[in-house]
Amino acid sequence: MSDSRFASTFASAFGSTPDRPVTISANEARQIQRANDSGRHPVVFVHGLWLLPSSWQRWAEAFEEAGYIALTPDWPDDPATVGEANAHPEVMAQKTVGQVADHFAAILGQLERKPMVVGHSFGGLLAQILAGRGLSAVTVAIDPAPFRGVLPLPLSALKSAWPVLGNPANRNRAVPLTYEQFRYAFANAVSEDEARQLYDTFAVPAPGAPLFQAAAANINPWTEAQVDTANAERGPLLIISGEKDHTVPWAIANASFKQQQRNPGLTEIVEMPNRGHALTIDSGWRDVADTALAFIRRFSAADVQRRAAMRDSFSVPDRREAVA
Repeated sequence: MSDSRFASTFASAFGSTPDRPVTISANEARQIQRANDSGRHPVVFVHGLWLLPSSWQRWAEAFEEAGYIALTPDWPDDPATVGEANAHPEVMAQKTVGQVADHFAAILGQLERKPMVVGHSFGGLLAQILAGRGLSAVTVAIDPAPFRGVLPLPLSALKSAWPVLGNPANRNRAVPLTYEQFRYAFANAVSEDEARQLYDTFAVPAPGAPLFQAAAANINPWTEAQVDTANAERGPLLIISGEKDHTVPWAIANASFKQQQRNPGLTEIVEMPNRGHALTIDSGWRDVADTALAFIRRFSAADVQRRAAMRDSFSVPDRREAVA
């Protein structure tokens, strides 16, 4: 077998699919056009497994109130609603990390201004992949899934992923979580009533392939679950970790941070006290959003321009103009 054929066979076995078309949906095209027409700095939100883009709705509204323009793209074939996703889980199956990364890269490539990117869980991994490609001006990765080179595997992370990893056939399926599994993996840091509400409002089946890819990343040299941490065009990066997160505990988030510190750009990490993996959708979401927003504002060209305009508006007029 030739080297190229061996690589293709090995990569395929571990979930890499290098050749695939990228299709931008009509809804995503409208979001891109709206962003380009707005003249404001775009912020692209990337959801993770077991959620849909609608999980970012409150974040999008908050960032737009702060002067940005928000985009909440789908993973390929995402249903429009939680109800549709639960009724037709098969449409969400067989989505790989590389496929979704390429989909978001195509969207970012159509924006006239280099966007900020905010991702959660596997969305946090995707955000780092996009940043490693030089496509993000500023990146916030919240409880990000691990990539090649991130070695810790705490027991709680394995338990959270076991509903998928426990059956190899799930590699090609979309897998829902039971309420008890969601309670452990996402909603362990909130009350029982809130956990149930979050499950009913947000939880959808998720493709199993990305979890298998992440699990095999450190033994598969062709894995799609890898990040270019050395690219000088990466831009500033913030990693946010929930203190009580079972799915992506501090050990994983901090190992990702240490990998990213190889980059010449600014890399920071912050831990949110008493927060689990549901920190982007639970009742404390605003604290996390404000943390992300504060980091983005430090580096946003839009805010620099706004502050300059404000300074100009409050400056003392030229004496000759005052006399005239």
